Amino acid sequence: MKGIPNSFNFLGIDIRFYGIIMALSMLFGVLLACKNSKYRNLVSDNIITMAFFTLPMAVIGARLFYVLGSDHSYTFWQIFEIWKGGMSIYGGVIGGAVGIALYCIIFKKNFLDVGDVACVSLILGQAIGRWGNFFNQEVYGKVVSNSSLQWFPFAVLLENGTWHYALFFYESLINFAIFALLMVLIRRTNKSGIICGIYLIAYGFIRFLLEPLRDAQYNLMIFGLKLSSITSAIAMLFGIVILVLIYTKSRRGKIEKK
Repeated sequence: MKGIPNSFNFLGIDIRFYGIIMALSMLFGVLLACKNSKYRNLVSDNIITMAFFTLPMAVIGARLFYVLGSDHSYTFWQIFEIWKGGMSIYGGVIGGAVGIALYCIIFKKNFLDVGDVACVSLILGQAIGRWGNFFNQEVYGKVVSNSSLQWFPFAVLLENGTWHYALFFYESLINFAIFALLMVLIRRTNKSGIICGIYLIAYGFIRFLLEPLRDAQYNLMIFGLKLSSITSAIAMLFGIVILVLIYTKSRRGKIEKK
């Protein structure tokens, strides 16, 4: 991170790499969802319409979740300065889920079908989006004091001269692996909700494991507990419940056919 610029000037306008990466992650996510829509009996027009519900709600949720869990005091206008960083992925997931629910209610679509398509795009967006943290020099891990481990990508060197765990890189790499898995699965199974369940379990588990490595200043807290760890546990629980319900429904259907 040391020596890496976080913005550039274009026609007198200061443009941050964080904002560019966030915008690209959303764009790629929408394009991918349009491509994957056919696997859940949806069409590209459905996805474009859904995006108008989901993306604004995801951004709002990501920012509010971060602000509510942060110990920093924000003025009213500072809450809207998302280009400076300070977005919670879990808040974005929750906000996006609300947006999908609204879309499904209004247009009478199956929530799990839409959710399956969205989750594949979501994990790709998360994998790309983590690099925004690299340019903003944020969401890194604890100090790495062992000199033999002070090399990228295991660790990153900050402007203050200290080495920290490259937490953003670990998560980005694992998210790409989860993305590859979900891309295979959405093509091979037509059971609604499978992708949603696996996404919640896989991402929740990875975040739960990585949270202890996070630098203390980036821990969002509520009632003295780490908000991300709590949310990770809840995500995994929801994912397990979804898969159990799908399995139970499938078994019941086989028994009734006999």
